[in-house]
Amino acid sequence: MTIIEPHIHMYSRTTDDYQKMYKAGIRACVEPSFWMGANRRYAGTFFDYFLLILDFETVRARRFGIDHFAAVSLNPKEAEDQVLADEVIDGMAKYLDHPRCVALGEIGFNNITPNEEHAFVRQLIIAKERDIPIIVHLPHNDKLRGTERTAAIINEINPNRNKVVIDHNTEETMAISRDTGCYCGMTVYPISKLTPKRVSEIIRTFGSDRMIVDGSADWGISDPLSLVKVVDFMAKDGHSEKTIQQLVFDNSMAFYNGSPKWIPELDLTPVDPTIFQR
Repeated sequence: MTIIEPHIHMYSRTTDDYQKMYKAGIRACVEPSFWMGANRRYAGTFFDYFLLILDFETVRARRFGIDHFAAVSLNPKEAEDQVLADEVIDGMAKYLDHPRCVALGEIGFNNITPNEEHAFVRQLIIAKERDIPIIVHLPHNDKLRGTERTAAIINEINPNRNKVVIDHNTEETMAISRDTGCYCGMTVYPISKLTPKRVSEIIRTFGSDRMIVDGSADWGISDPLSLVKVVDFMAKDGHSEKTIQQLVFDNSMAFYNGSPKWIPELDLTPVDPTIFQR
């Protein structure tokens, strides 16, 4: 089965991961902007990072047969310095215009603070005005309250719901996110977040329409093959091939089709790796 990984932070992964992903059937991925492990002090370091995931990471992925796209934003974990946050947001336009940028994200809440909300609202309005896809991050702590506030902001700003995915849902938040009419994302990790079994049960409860699953796979204990494990588990758990394909391919295609720049090449051929040792 061909798989799209709709939310994965490949900056933190090795080339071995790309090789394993290709072998497992992953043919395209989207990398949202995220926290680098330490707060950045200058707007220019954000802009350099945007170029890295838009340019170099695309080249690196293509060497291994995977078509890589990116999303640009100020991540909520770095929203507390409002002066710096505003400077970054003010300078994002040229990176949003980049041919490999297919969305604005991820944006939303981390600790559910006023400064995070300020950055969230500003960027949500920019994405609405540009009519581009939006990746929304739900907080990992106090998730229910964060989801309720996220839903209220989305209802207030009213972006195109076909172009918003609310990601990192769990059983306690899914009903709220579904009620917004947006796409709903679920993240699978080996230890934290969801397991393939929990995803299977959520789909059994809520259905597969407008549902997306991803691996995120950032700095912690994570797995770039999470979606492959979801496919295997759900097949054994009695879900139809159609339902599984919706989760790991069709719904991501439909969501990112909201960007005219989303034209993934799913038939790339890996390049002989020995040429890069010269």
